Amino acid sequence: MHASGGQVIPLKMRVDHSPGSRYYDKGTMQTEGKYAVSLTGPEIMIVPDAEVFSARAAHLLVTQIEGTVQAGTRPTVALTGGSTPKRLYHLLAHDDAVRRRIPWNEVHFFWGDERHVPPEHGDSNYRMAREAFLSAVPVSAQNIHRIHAENTDASAAATEYERQLRTLFGLEEGQFPRFTCVLLGMGADGHTASLFPGTAALGEQRRLVVANWVEQLQTYRITLTVPVLNSAELVIFLVSGREKAEALRAVLEGAWQPERFPAQLIRPAEGRLVWIVDHAAASRLTCEG
Repeated sequence: MHASGGQVIPLKMRVDHSPGSRYYDKGTMQTEGKYAVSLTGPEIMIVPDAEVFSARAAHLLVTQIEGTVQAGTRPTVALTGGSTPKRLYHLLAHDDAVRRRIPWNEVHFFWGDERHVPPEHGDSNYRMAREAFLSAVPVSAQNIHRIHAENTDASAAATEYERQLRTLFGLEEGQFPRFTCVLLGMGADGHTASLFPGTAALGEQRRLVVANWVEQLQTYRITLTVPVLNSAELVIFLVSGREKAEALRAVLEGAWQPERFPAQLIRPAEGRLVWIVDHAAASRLTCEG
């Protein structure tokens, strides 16, 4: 892992011939202190509307899955919750051109985080994904690995999920799972997964899964840790809405403040990082000015 000071290098434009879309490359960023992680330059894709937004995400995800299968490796995908990925999930299940490219019997689905609620609860990330696409595709129940957040002890639920990950990925002590793809969102406060500003989970470097107490919500959230997210082959951030614009600017162009903007911590050490953002979310970026 590489450590250092946190200078942010300006965005550089890359050519994209798709109507209404633009790509940007960001120079390497580096960390400092307890957040020593290796960083590579993220790709920032600014898209004009929800249809293109979801289509881009689907193409990236499915292409990554196909490459993994061709390499003879089991595809593993960590899903995200919230409203932003719903259109993407709908495409995966109901767009024939997308759906038939996915080897549903081979892909294993996990969750990047979960609310501390039962699976039938309206706030459950698992329930959202199940209703949005998992119930409509031919994926085996054995390939769906949810967080058992109905456990009244959130720490026990986190420990159980970590044990499940260690078993399924065949991990030894000190190793982290390497997901084929991790889908993430970002809140208006700069949080991602359930890594909220100022919370204890931000500095966790050994555990795979933790129960993270979120004071402003007065609840625990169960979340994958930063080292797990940064071990992925591909991380896709999905960010939409003008209410995210200030946080997005701070994360991508601002000073290194991971305690305030936890999404800054997500920089895969040996993987690809792609931000797909709509015009509203990108409205405060200098490259949009």
